[in-house]
Amino acid sequence: MYRPAGIFTALFILLGAIHSPAAAQDKTITVFAAASMKNALDDIDAAYTAKTGVKVTVSYAASSALAKQIEQGAPADVFISADTDWMDYAIGKKNIHEPTRVNLLGNSIVLVAPKDSKIDNVSIGAGFDLAKLAGDGKIATGDVKSVPVGKYAKAALEKLGAWQAAEPKFAMADSARAALTLVARGEAALGIVYSTDAKVEPGVKVVGTFPADSHPAIIYPVAATTTAKPETSDYLAFLRSTAAKNILEKYGFKFLVSPST
Repeated sequence: MYRPAGIFTALFILLGAIHSPAAAQDKTITVFAAASMKNALDDIDAAYTAKTGVKVTVSYAASSALAKQIEQGAPADVFISADTDWMDYAIGKKNIHEPTRVNLLGNSIVLVAPKDSKIDNVSIGAGFDLAKLAGDGKIATGDVKSVPVGKYAKAALEKLGAWQAAEPKFAMADSARAALTLVARGEAALGIVYSTDAKVEPGVKVVGTFPADSHPAIIYPVAATTTAKPETSDYLAFLRSTAAKNILEKYGFKFLVSPST
């Protein structure tokens, strides 16, 4: 049967469009990132997608939870931890492509109170009595056994001699952001969170900053997983760019590497 050539041409073009290689906008990178990264990383990812067309899907949680999820086979291309311990753990489990690891960011921990709290500026140093300051209220932070912000908080309080008295008053949250929310809602009288978290939550105020030498250095390492897609290397390069540095510093992070571009 005769069919007009135009029909074959149209059909060929249609099939070609269906089976053509995926365009950049069809590509997706999956990032597992510490909860405290959310605001800054959302902005970075929007800039990256605008530049490349590659979409970025992010799962935010405590670094401990993310490392365990990756270990159990959760699909992730990039892991950003809020401490070196959980990155080391993931490397030990052979889930991270170690040559891609970079200690990208620094942070600090602060003492926060609800915005309308009567507690004001506090000097945090040796002999600091956190238990007395909290009174009958709770103190929120991440789980001190696993969540990085909680581990940093406990280390600082032990160094300052304040942990033993304050420990019974602690409300352990499953991430830095969850602890922040407890304080913002007034469900905790005080909280120990990252300074970057306090900066983005209008419901809290910073009443004190922990001395940098009272706890291990707060370092955020980033790396590709062993199952990462090829385009992940371009995303990691973007995280080290001047554009990313400007965004991260706006949110209060300390950029620990020289910008790549």
